[in-house]
Amino acid sequence: MNLKQLRYFCEVVSCGSATQAAKHLFIAPTAISMQISQLENHLGGELFDRSTRPMELTALGKYFYPRAKDLLAQMTKLDEETHDIATGKSGCLSIGVVRSTLFTIMPQAIRAFREAYPGVHLDLLEVLSEYQPDLLVDRRIHIGISRFIGKFSPPDHQTHTLIMEDPFVVAIPAHHPLAEKKSLIPKDIDKEPFIIYPKDPVTRYGEKILDALATKDSKPEVSYEAIEIHTALSLVSAGLGVTLVAQSISKNHFKDVVFIPIEGLETSTSIIAVTNTREQNIHVDAFLSFLKT
Repeated sequence: MNLKQLRYFCEVVSCGSATQAAKHLFIAPTAISMQISQLENHLGGELFDRSTRPMELTALGKYFYPRAKDLLAQMTKLDEETHDIATGKSGCLSIGVVRSTLFTIMPQAIRAFREAYPGVHLDLLEVLSEYQPDLLVDRRIHIGISRFIGKFSPPDHQTHTLIMEDPFVVAIPAHHPLAEKKSLIPKDIDKEPFIIYPKDPVTRYGEKILDALATKDSKPEVSYEAIEIHTALSLVSAGLGVTLVAQSISKNHFKDVVFIPIEGLETSTSIIAVTNTREQNIHVDAFLSFLKT
């Protein structure tokens, strides 16, 4: 039994005769008769009562017809859905993101992607950079949007794509005396209560910020360790201390927080898209292109 036999059989039932079905399918009536005869031989019984005009379905035919029609409908649906996935019209794209990008580069990229691929479901997972490689290996995400400080190198089986360099600025309470300065140097914050983030056992992000300041002989005293960057900025807003954040963060409006460029600090952050090296996914490529632009 094959799909051609099922299609010809259902067409004969729908049209009422093999002659009309042949006209609708643009084939010879003999081709339809041959296929239906082969189908009946395979099933072991006749599907049509050929003694009547027009032909009527036998009991076997009445049993077989709705199931054959349903199977053809499922095959058509499978064909359409598979084609849509292959051409990128539908599917699912899972992205792991660090929180700082959710309010900077991600919204614009998401809007552009949704406009280009409205049938693709986007699944966003907020997760630190250090956790993203394992999620990629387990296929829980297709892309990881990470933030690194200083030098970095991907695992052998993964690829890093630089999205943008994002230098540090100082986040300082708006009422602080230093808030009126146009720029600061690392030594300016030595005596200020310092806030590091994120608070997580696997990340050294906060330590790397302190290491970068130490290269300029700046050693601020850590007074608070925030769970994530927006908690850190809330502490700054409350006047409890200062911290360093990426410049892109400063484009968002935070109440009672001023962002000031820091001169002489060569170390910066980089936003990196992490993917599996052998990943072949039209949606991954498309989203990366939107991120870059």
